[in-house]
Amino acid sequence: MVIRSGLLWACLLMLSGCSSSTPTTLYQRLGSAPGIEAIVDGLLYEIEHDERIVHHFADSDIGRFRAKLTEQLCDLSGGPCQYSGSSMQESHTGFNITLADYDALVAGLIKVMQRQQISIADQNALLGLLAPMYKDISYR
Repeated sequence: MVIRSGLLWACLLMLSGCSSSTPTTLYQRLGSAPGIEAIVDGLLYEIEHDERIVHHFADSDIGRFRAKLTEQLCDLSGGPCQYSGSSMQESHTGFNITLADYDALVAGLIKVMQRQQISIADQNALLGLLAPMYKDISYR
């Protein structure tokens, strides 16, 4: 009886150890801070090489853009960050971003997430969090 109860406890401890290491938030599933930073860096690369949209970033402070986008994705995905940047309306006023521009950026983001082997479900979860911002970004 002692052996069985000891074995039962050992199995329970192993199972509880496995379940606690399973990423539960989108932030964790995206790779936490290093994963979010890799997504942002990959997106910056895509923007730089996309003639359709790179002009929108010509006068941008890329270091600040990188920091604020990283912070925003961390916040949106359930990470420990709190976005402290401007509203999407404020930061996109004067750019006259079209649906085609927005779609090009999203396509770049999808390419980055695919390269990083982020699951389709998690890609869709992140895109779903970003999609409502379209109305605040476009045609400003």
